[in-house]
Amino acid sequence: MISNKNVARIAGLLYLIVILTGLFAEVFVRQAFKDSGDALATANNIQSAEMLFRLGVVADVVNFVCGLPCVLIIYFLFKRVNKFLLQLALIFVIIQTAIIAVNLLNQSPTLLILGNNTYLKSFEPSQLASLSQLSLNIQGVGYAIGLVFFGFYCLLLGYVISKSKMVPKLFGILYIISGIGYLLNSFTMLLSKGFANPIFSYVAIPIFIGELSFCLWLLIKGINDSEVFNPND
Repeated sequence: MISNKNVARIAGLLYLIVILTGLFAEVFVRQAFKDSGDALATANNIQSAEMLFRLGVVADVVNFVCGLPCVLIIYFLFKRVNKFLLQLALIFVIIQTAIIAVNLLNQSPTLLILGNNTYLKSFEPSQLASLSQLSLNIQGVGYAIGLVFFGFYCLLLGYVISKSKMVPKLFGILYIISGIGYLLNSFTMLLSKGFANPIFSYVAIPIFIGELSFCLWLLIKGINDSEVFNPND
């Protein structure tokens, strides 16, 4: 039998993969390739490093594959604290995964649009670049919608973590801050003209700290099964 402490370490490892693949796909691929206001420059960036762009898509797929067992393990470990809230959190994260996974189909057409297929010869390069940019913009909006559900997952899980006594309460508070960051980021983008995202750089750091700190604690320390949960705390 594998102890809960070691099961938690497996969750931490999976979570670390989720964080690294998500960071790579979003920051080092999608954001890096994007040249704001210049669709043709963005298209040229993608064409000049097509394999890196494809690796971003693969990283997203790996993110989903590792993410689902990770959240299931976390549910298993903390369900005795508040089973109902964690079941609700699990529903939110499954919806988020489904939205972002399907939304990935909006990123893939970029490679088809910018390909050298014969049937595309009737389009001007600027037209193809515009279509490609539209596809990426739709993907960005879908990504923001998906992260709304993940934000609520973080709020619920953060509260449960803070009450569990199986990990330090600080990590639950930091995780709640991550959830607030996700919600602020997504709703700001959805309410902004042109779906601009002016606060991303401000909320990205607290989001990263909240998730990474909990992840590393699980990976290195696991959970403390000796502590008894007190529902009156």
